[in-house]
Amino acid sequence: HLYTPRVAEPLEYHRRFLKEDCRPDGRELSEFRSTTLNIGSISTADGSALVKVGNTTVICGIKAELTTPAVEAPGKGYIVPNVDLPPLCSSRFRPGPPGEQAQAASQFVADVIESSELMQTEDLCIGRGKLCWVLYCDMMCLDYDGNVLDACIIALLAALENTQLPEVTINTETSLPEVNFEKRHGLNICKHPVGTSFCIFDDSILIVDPTSDEESLSTAHLTVVTDDEDRLCIVHKPGGTPLSGEKLQECINRATTRQREIQKLIGKVVLSVKAAK
Repeated sequence: HLYTPRVAEPLEYHRRFLKEDCRPDGRELSEFRSTTLNIGSISTADGSALVKVGNTTVICGIKAELTTPAVEAPGKGYIVPNVDLPPLCSSRFRPGPPGEQAQAASQFVADVIESSELMQTEDLCIGRGKLCWVLYCDMMCLDYDGNVLDACIIALLAALENTQLPEVTINTETSLPEVNFEKRHGLNICKHPVGTSFCIFDDSILIVDPTSDEESLSTAHLTVVTDDEDRLCIVHKPGGTPLSGEKLQECINRATTRQREIQKLIGKVVLSVKAAK
């Protein structure tokens, strides 16, 4: 009988590491897992991206469809995000309708899209009051090892950068849309919001980019979203222990650095894909 403290007393096991300012996987408290990105891998989508943050893997596919603008916003299109956490990604998720965590993640992504103004939905309108694009942005987690929100935002942003929409005109005589699949154009991405997630241990120790184990043992979670202009888009903190202003500022500083790193990564991958074509 081998005594494994990690299984029997996971919190004590983690605390031993945190006392030494490191973590069970060897990272420092403020260190991210390695992040990799692949874009354009789903040929049937209008845009796609696959992101790995450590073992956490999220794929985002974007499907564009033509529809009628909403009556209250005749000059705008729509962006509809959906996060799926299927049983295949972790034993913590059950088959059936989306659970609480998946719904909260979808809502979080929708809030980021709106508050960051990453795209002008006016750009998705083709004929005022008549025709617009709706972008269905489906993010699916293939492997869940914590920090799914950061991975979703990176996947979404990279997939939008990769999206090519066909040219659409409205025939003046028939008033019907005509789609030219030979001519495609990219989207105009105005802002690059990036999320940085933290966990708080024992009400005071901050760690960045938590694993699944770390999430389950922490006393609070926090996600800070900033953009290219260091604007704070969202501070998402679902309950848990309070955070001092000083600690929050530390999180925001870490998030702005992370935003630069991720934007650079996306830019690099987008360029290499263009070069390969």
